[in-house]
Amino acid sequence: MQISNDNVVSIAYTLTNDEDQVIDTSEGGAPLVYLHGAQNIIPGLENALVGKQVGDKLKVSVEPAEGYGEYQAELVQVVPKRMFAGVDNIEAGMQFHAQTDYGMQIVTVAAVEGEDITVDGNHPLAGQTLHFEVEVVDVRAASKEELEHGHVHGEGGHHH
Repeated sequence: MQISNDNVVSIAYTLTNDEDQVIDTSEGGAPLVYLHGAQNIIPGLENALVGKQVGDKLKVSVEPAEGYGEYQAELVQVVPKRMFAGVDNIEAGMQFHAQTDYGMQIVTVAAVEGEDITVDGNHPLAGQTLHFEVEVVDVRAASKEELEHGHVHGEGGHHH
């Protein structure tokens, strides 16, 4: 079966950056399982997998526009520490949910300087070219329930 929309696809993968540093991998764990065509993975990788089948191996480089987007400087801002009420110790690298003009968004603390906290709303991989080594492990038709929900359900079903 070739990968197309409405298939459940399992892939083994390793993701590296331009410096060949491993960012993420399924090695030593379970493969990534997703519903093809439901925007469950980044567009550049999903597009490269169309037509592939079990056993196919490929290397894919995904530019920012087809990955996590270009880095947007306007998503970085300095906010007062009082906006983090109830959090005693704020450190760079921490992530929080923030209500923005674009809805709920995850922001990462980029710097802490006294009462000024610099937060970054960019995805950590925004602006980066992503390099995937992928092997297609399994392809199957999605169930009616998976199609209705827009994501894969594991063994024993999925509970909302």
